[in-house]
Amino acid sequence: MSAERAVMMAQGPLHGLLVADFSRILAGPYATMLLADLGAQVIKVEGPGGDDTRTWMPPVRDGVSTYYLGINRNKRSVALNLKDPSDQAAARELARRADIMIENFKPGGLSRFGLDYASVAADNSKIIYASISGFGSGLGADMPGYDLMVQAISGLMSLTGDADGPPYRAGISVFDVMAGMHATIGILAALNHRASTGRGQHVEVNLLSSALSGLVNHSSGYVAGGTIPFRMGNAHPSLFPYEPLPVADGELIVIAGNDGQFRKLCQVLDLPDLPSDPRFARNQDRTANREELRPILVERLSKRSKDEWFRDLLAAGVPCAPINTIDGGVALASELGLNPVIETGGVPGVRNPITFSDTPARYELPPPGLDEHGEEIRAWLQTS
Repeated sequence: MSAERAVMMAQGPLHGLLVADFSRILAGPYATMLLADLGAQVIKVEGPGGDDTRTWMPPVRDGVSTYYLGINRNKRSVALNLKDPSDQAAARELARRADIMIENFKPGGLSRFGLDYASVAADNSKIIYASISGFGSGLGADMPGYDLMVQAISGLMSLTGDADGPPYRAGISVFDVMAGMHATIGILAALNHRASTGRGQHVEVNLLSSALSGLVNHSSGYVAGGTIPFRMGNAHPSLFPYEPLPVADGELIVIAGNDGQFRKLCQVLDLPDLPSDPRFARNQDRTANREELRPILVERLSKRSKDEWFRDLLAAGVPCAPINTIDGGVALASELGLNPVIETGGVPGVRNPITFSDTPARYELPPPGLDEHGEEIRAWLQTS
């Protein structure tokens, strides 16, 4: 390996970029952690009380919220009171020097500090300024942007749960995470545009738009097909089987995503004539006649354990999966050599999911304490 390539690998693909992170909670910090993992220098600006997630506990590790730990590695922290003139000046200087600025204040909330896009861009025309909100900067600007609100408003909760039961939220703040990824994509696209034009721009992401995009087949089914979907428990509206099915010692996810997989499933279950039955020959037939097909499959699956079926169905090329708790998911990823757990300064975390052949993600700085790097950052901002 050449010395130049070794240096590039150590630095990461976004080395040399400075990110001023004025975000808190989840969507923004998740986006900035992705950028930091890939080599960007991220300065996390916190108010005197710190990011809210520092207090979101349990669970904890050494007295620190694991929620906070999970989305803030590879960053440096400075605490700035934006109502204080000197701290406000330091914040504006950071924005002037940055390549990227990310914020998730209520739209317009930073204007009184001279940290809105127009003010920042006036001093730094190359800035990529990313704003994350709940419902956009227009008529929804005054609405608070909480993921649970968006899960309800977008329709996701109407799809989650048993058909005859109440709606449920997803087990994670799924649209905060999705908006963070959309913000990251927008930032990288804007950087490419800046590389060819020299101009920065304002990137805006809102949770509701991310949600409607992320509802994919369901939102498409409505806007293109006029169909309003409904809760189906673990069933899929367009595929069968594609759900948990009972086995001898519990349940197993069983999937036949196409006719070939269904034939393989029937071979393993010793039901060789089933694929030629006109009720089940094609996916649309199986979906329409799922109530007739399900008991036939369940009768065979009930003869053996989930581990036995998991082994044999996978060997035959049939997608299937046990329903694990998170420890089981981490364990399987480890068995598959995905090395899901990394340590950053002694703090365990989940590996960045992107693999690069030449410039891998870095894990250098543990999640910072509040204002841990404040003195050095304020001194740096005072230099010319």
